[in-house]
Amino acid sequence: MKTLILLAGIILLSGCSLTTSHEVKHAEKMLADFQCNKIETAQMAHSSITSYHEQALASSRQKAEFYVQSYKDGDELFNVPLTEVIEEQYFIYQEACLHLGGINPAQNR
Repeated sequence: MKTLILLAGIILLSGCSLTTSHEVKHAEKMLADFQCNKIETAQMAHSSITSYHEQALASSRQKAEFYVQSYKDGDELFNVPLTEVIEEQYFIYQEACLHLGGINPAQNR
């Protein structure tokens, strides 16, 4: 009986770790889409709005990278799947890119 419970526990834990591993790999692939091209900062008029979008662009990518690294280190920061958290940061990133006049490579696919 103890062996059966131990075996069930091992199977459950290995299943959870495989799911988390797959989720982290998918999130890492999503990070590759965090690119914003064709932004000419030298020609851009700097205002508080522009500064806000530049900060949002950098911040959303940094947060996404931090979240992925945390999950890789075994820290689950949220009660939702990692990919949903990365998708939310990607949305913020895309919006900032568009407001700065950049083109997101994912839009060209």
